[in-house]
Amino acid sequence: MRAPPAGHARCARTGLRLSSGLLHLNTARPMPIRELPESLINQIAAGEVVERPASVVKELVENSLDAGASAISVAVEQGGKRLIRVSDNGCGIPHAELTLALQRHATSKISSMQELEAVRTLGFRGEALSSMASVSRLKLTSRTAASEHAWQVSASATTCGTPVPAAGEPGTRVELRDLFYNVPARRKFLRTDRTEFNHIDDFIKKMALARFDVGFELVHDGKVVRNLPPAGEGRASDARVARLCGKSFVEHALRIDERRGDLTLDGWVAEPRYNRAQADQQYFFVNGRIVRDRVIAHAVRQAFRDVLYHGRYPAFVLFLELPPTGVDVNVHPQKSEVRFRDARSVHDFLYSSLHRQLAEAGVGAGAMRPGSELDAGAPTGAAGWFPAQSALRVPASGFAVPYSALDAGAVQAINETQDDAEIPPLGFALAQLHGIYILAQNREGLVLVDMHAAHERITYERLKASLSGEGIRSQSLLVPVSVRVSESEADRVEACAGQLAAYGIECDRTGPEEVMIRKVPTLLQNADHKALLLDVLSELAVDGASARVQSGLDELLSSMACHGSVRARRKLEVAEMNALLRDMERTERSAQCNHGRPTWVQLDMSSLDRLFLRGR
Repeated sequence: MRAPPAGHARCARTGLRLSSGLLHLNTARPMPIRELPESLINQIAAGEVVERPASVVKELVENSLDAGASAISVAVEQGGKRLIRVSDNGCGIPHAELTLALQRHATSKISSMQELEAVRTLGFRGEALSSMASVSRLKLTSRTAASEHAWQVSASATTCGTPVPAAGEPGTRVELRDLFYNVPARRKFLRTDRTEFNHIDDFIKKMALARFDVGFELVHDGKVVRNLPPAGEGRASDARVARLCGKSFVEHALRIDERRGDLTLDGWVAEPRYNRAQADQQYFFVNGRIVRDRVIAHAVRQAFRDVLYHGRYPAFVLFLELPPTGVDVNVHPQKSEVRFRDARSVHDFLYSSLHRQLAEAGVGAGAMRPGSELDAGAPTGAAGWFPAQSALRVPASGFAVPYSALDAGAVQAINETQDDAEIPPLGFALAQLHGIYILAQNREGLVLVDMHAAHERITYERLKASLSGEGIRSQSLLVPVSVRVSESEADRVEACAGQLAAYGIECDRTGPEEVMIRKVPTLLQNADHKALLLDVLSELAVDGASARVQSGLDELLSSMACHGSVRARRKLEVAEMNALLRDMERTERSAQCNHGRPTWVQLDMSSLDRLFLRGR
């Protein structure tokens, strides 16, 4: 056998070669326990707080907001690597407290555990400034309204100076130079100037959405990138959202204002046909704090489940307000995650609010209108044309009779409306194109309807309504199914028996790692029962709830609706086409089929004029 290279040896257990250095480490005498120096403690803490320049901007801007600032200016150079300067017009820091502000865990925002549990400020740990000073050259300048002039103190990794008089307006200015100059390994992990600046810009964008009452300015390498004056409510807030998220988002956004007990949800959620290829326009704020949370994400996914095309993402800017004692914001060093004390209630509130808003939007908010103007008013469309879904009647032979028989009342009233003010949102049918599309005329212009997709949604919603009235029926299995699971999954079966029963699944534990399925949902009797149970248990572990059974039922109903809907290439009479339009106006979520595809498109007269270069 060939001998290993010099300086290497083989491990007797594994046969792997080990360098002499590793051997030396393994046999060296353990180092004694000793107290870390203060500078190293701060640099370790900086690893949690200061990840990149955007982390510095985040902490400083949050401090400015906590200080009551109404104007905040952020100036950076080289993406924040060379310089970060954040200035505000807040209350300022008294001269006697400047040096203390740079010490670890020194803060004016909390003083007891009770205050921590009810904290409303964005920053409260008191470690940001000391961590920043340990990895940069920092200058802190501040002036209170009662002070004749400002005071300035300088700090670095090893030193902290004494305050000296300085020039400055009331407020605070924090300046950091040469970030990570003394930690080369951290500096090497920073990206290009453009990438680092984009992270800063994205954070300023989020804070500008969170605080409409505050003006923000962002300067990069001497160039003003964003200049956002304070915005009030109504059209001013819509205008700021349009500047930050795009005019098209606001044009397709539905306003939400829901309240249930101590929970309040308001903001903007884009209609399903305005969707994104990635989750880049999803902003969720809890008590003014931008957060990422699996409970929130799951509730939003469920609300958009059968109105969004596969692989697409919804867009929204939403604000959830609840008592501070109902949410723990101290679960992440950068305070980007939260934990709700009653996650189930929060989830149900978010889901029901979004689900109802998408359902009530109806066809009036569904069409794409090229060239439409930003308007803070309500979406176009007549709300009176959308009676409650529960009022619909589902004929037992609905799939076997001509479509016109599904709504005889609408057929009789087709030509009774002559006044333009009484024309329904989708208007009246003109013709059928290639047996696929319906051409209709409404107040705004031309409406194009995919008749199969539209009828599929109508049938699907009727099937869901009939099923919801009965609940999820269960059916006993002739031969119970034994399933091998992990011990934690078996524990979950016992703990969540009530939830499983609500999903139509009845099973019991027959061993430490075995359960027996005895009942399953009637409509899913031919499904893979083992996979169904394991999927439900997995979702219960991650999200505290499961949509697996409902998704399976929806897939089955979707398939039934597809096969039971009017097919393409079928010739429809004008009466049948008008009956379909009227049913669309009465059906929830009728702007999309149950696969998320649009069911109709609006071409207004101005759009048609542009197509033909026609002046009006």
